[in-house]
Amino acid sequence: MIKKITDCDLSGVKLIELDLFKDFRGTYQETYNFNEYHDNGLNIDFVQDDISISKFNVLRGLHGDKNTWKLVSCLQGEFFLAVVNFDKTSKQFCKHHTFVLNGNDNYQVLIPPSFGNGHLVLSEKTIFHYKQSTYYEGMEKQFTLRWDDPKLNITWPSNNPILSKRDQSASFIQ
Repeated sequence: MIKKITDCDLSGVKLIELDLFKDFRGTYQETYNFNEYHDNGLNIDFVQDDISISKFNVLRGLHGDKNTWKLVSCLQGEFFLAVVNFDKTSKQFCKHHTFVLNGNDNYQVLIPPSFGNGHLVLSEKTIFHYKQSTYYEGMEKQFTLRWDDPKLNITWPSNNPILSKRDQSASFIQ
């Protein structure tokens, strides 16, 4: 169940707080309910769920495409999430917003199409979960932004993260 939806500085990006049931056995949380999301104006039809498991100091991204909505959450551990507007027609082009999500909270971040996102693992191991509104069609359909591009001016909690070859070779924004 959705407890609260907060608009972020970047138009279209939302922080969603979910209800969390807690008792002596632990916790229970509903992470997605089609009707409830649509009743709250989040009229997005998600078609694919993905999970990424990473170790401390791994940075994945910044990646995105022009068509896909993403609903991001942390199932275990903790990560720093950066979301960048990469819509060249937007007044907020290259602006960013950051979050810290962890497996003990009850937050999700909704990321619109044409926005890139990247996450840096802050704990020993993190499980990153996201829903997508389109099916993954390969890296060639996505854009990759350089995580340390000075035009983005993101203050990451690490200066020397572990990167994939794709992220190491990303170009700076011209």
